[in-house]
Amino acid sequence: MTSATILNGIVPIFLLISLGYGLKKSGFLPLPVWPPIETFALYVLYPGFLIPAIWHANLSGFSTGPITIGVVGSVIIGAAFGFVLRPFLKMSGPTFTSVFQGLIRFNSFVFIPVAASIFGPDANSLSAVAISALIPASNMVSILVLARWGEPAKDEKTGEIPDRTPLWFVRTLLTNPIFASCLIGLALNFLHVPNITFAEKALNMLGEAAIPTGLILAGAGLSFGYVWRRPVLVGLVSLFKILVMPVLAWTICYALGGDPMAQGIALACGAAPCAAAAYVQARHMGGDAPLMAGIVALTTTLSAVTMPLLLWLFHLA
Repeated sequence: MTSATILNGIVPIFLLISLGYGLKKSGFLPLPVWPPIETFALYVLYPGFLIPAIWHANLSGFSTGPITIGVVGSVIIGAAFGFVLRPFLKMSGPTFTSVFQGLIRFNSFVFIPVAASIFGPDANSLSAVAISALIPASNMVSILVLARWGEPAKDEKTGEIPDRTPLWFVRTLLTNPIFASCLIGLALNFLHVPNITFAEKALNMLGEAAIPTGLILAGAGLSFGYVWRRPVLVGLVSLFKILVMPVLAWTICYALGGDPMAQGIALACGAAPCAAAAYVQARHMGGDAPLMAGIVALTTTLSAVTMPLLLWLFHLA
C-alpha cells in the first residue's frame, strides 16, 4: 500500500478523536453526560463487536500463535522494563503504578479501527485474537500492581476501603466488560456454537456503533494539563509505549513466522496509545491519576504520527 492509503485509513480515526476532544471542551454536551455514554459503550456497544469477532475467529490459524505471543511478549518485556526503571526514578508507589500502566496498556478503541482501515475486514479476526490475549494479560498484571503499590481508595458505593482479597481480584477482572466479552467469545468459539442469525445481526449492529463512539470517547477523555507538569517522565513512558512496544511486538511475531498481515496487526497493536481505561483504573485503585491522564493524552496525540510512520517504515501496509 502507498503512504496515501495509510493516511486515508488512519486520518479519519484521529479526526473522530479530535471531534470528541472538541465536543468535550466546547461544552456541546454537559460534562455529566460523558460518563454514562462511556459506560454504555463499554458494557453494551463494545461487546457487540468483540463477541462475534472472537466467536468466529480462526484460533487455529497459522498466524494465531505468532500474533498472540508477539503482543503478550511485548507486554511482558514492557512490564519488566517498568520494574527495572522504578529504582532509578525513585517513584512513589502510586506514581509507579501509572508509569507501569502507561508502558503496557493499549487503547483497543484506536487499534481495532486502524487495523480494519489498513488491512480490511479480514483483519477483524486477528485483531480479536490479539485483544483476547492482551486484555487478560494487561488487566491482571495492572490490577496486581495497583493492589500492591496503589493507595487504598474508598468504594464509591459503600464509602469503605475494599479488602483486596483474591476473591476481590477475580471479581474485578470478571466484571471488566471487555474481559468478559473476550471470555464469552472464546467460549462460543471453543464450543463451536453455530451461527444464531438474529443474535449475530443484533450484535453486529451494536458493533458498528462501537467504533465511532469509542473514538469520540477517547478524544473526550484527553487531558493535557499534567503533560507540562512532568514532561520528562510522561515523555519517557509515552515514547516507550508508542515506539518500542510496537517494534517488540512485530519482532516476536516476525521471528515466529507470522504472515505480513499478522506482523502489521501486531505492530499496530503495540503502537496504539495507552488505554483511557487506565486512567479510570488509576483513579479507582489509588494510582497517580493525573500522571495517567497525561500519558494517555500524549500517547494518543503522538500515535497519530507514529502509527502510520511505523507501518510505512516496516512496509506492512
